Amino acid sequence: MPKLLHISASPRGERSESLALAAAFLDGYRRLNPGDEVEEWDLWDGSLPEFGPAAAAAKMDVFAGQEPAGAGAEAWRRARAAFERFAAADKYLFSVPMWNAGVPYILKQFIDVVSQPGMVFGFDGELGYSGLVTGRRAAVIYTSAVYGEGRGPAFGADFQAPYLESWLRWAGITDIASVEFRPNLATTEVGARREQARADAADAAKKL
Repeated sequence: MPKLLHISASPRGERSESLALAAAFLDGYRRLNPGDEVEEWDLWDGSLPEFGPAAAAAKMDVFAGQEPAGAGAEAWRRARAAFERFAAADKYLFSVPMWNAGVPYILKQFIDVVSQPGMVFGFDGELGYSGLVTGRRAAVIYTSAVYGEGRGPAFGADFQAPYLESWLRWAGITDIASVEFRPNLATTEVGARREQARADAADAAKKL
């Protein structure tokens, strides 16, 4: 059974524009793919482990060809469990609000937890990195309150989409569709932009 994993980076619940668009996407997706499994992963639900000193030491042990021990071994086990939850999906939906021109820190934490050698990437001293999460497709919903393409620097900058899509490609996921609702606050066209974004989300669901 194909599996779609929705990874949500917004903590705003019913007030979230990105989650509202994700709901529109998933409504359409479920109608088109009634046999698929859909799993929700709210990154704010407490299930995401930290990646602190013990985990960082374990990562360097693995790079050196050593087996993590003690606190490092437990931290590595938690990181692997998070990765396996991620890697168990065939398709992904990311709902990502813009925070300070970039992504919410909880999404960066997710990326730092799962991006491990032998999991998300392989490494060769001569050839460099290779993505290991291949054969998957992803759709990403981007929202921002003020930033919008073509606006001047006084309205912010975009380190949101370039960062996430660079990571996805680095991990091996190259089939990426994006839906944007940017800006969704500092404009007189909020209603029309929201309806267009909902239509774009429904259209993206048809292609995933």
